[in-house]
Amino acid sequence: MARSRSVWVRVLQLYEIDDDGSDPALASIEDSLLDARVHARSRFRSVADHSRFALYSVHNTEGTAGLPSSPGEHTLIAVREFRRVPLDASTLGLTVFTAQPGRAVQVVAALAGFVERAVDLYQPGYLLLAHSLEQPRTSLLLAAVRDSAALSTAASSAFNLEALGAEVDPLLATPPECYAHCPEAMPADLMGSVSPYAV
Repeated sequence: MARSRSVWVRVLQLYEIDDDGSDPALASIEDSLLDARVHARSRFRSVADHSRFALYSVHNTEGTAGLPSSPGEHTLIAVREFRRVPLDASTLGLTVFTAQPGRAVQVVAALAGFVERAVDLYQPGYLLLAHSLEQPRTSLLLAAVRDSAALSTAASSAFNLEALGAEVDPLLATPPECYAHCPEAMPADLMGSVSPYAV
């Protein structure tokens, strides 16, 4: 039996802004709001280095030759994914992990265990573990949570990566890079605290 290839493609683009502070991805984000093939798109800013950004998107490639590739762009392969429908979240965060050579499988396995524990402790709005097709040593965790719900159930520790650090830090080439959701300027009353098109 022939199996059709999935038309949904997840993409992560890592980039830095110019010295003048202009963000080249903002124009593509605005264009994507009118593009029916873009199912989701979220922009993130590095917590440690405010000149570094990440752009996560999900595209419908049906009827197209695929997506153009640019430097710093990763096609993502989902390892674990959990979603509540409808998405109800107030915080969206992204963490990028780069494994040492020969350690990518161990890093992904440790992250998969973390995802399972996090879902057991507190069902998040969204949780994705994926790795890069082009650079398999690169993995990411993308999480969407409702802060007040996490705090009221005392389950916010489910998304605390400090406990995970002892397990994965020795396997990483560089420390994990944490990104916070950095939405484009848009009236809050139209999109809410986290857009339903974010993930």
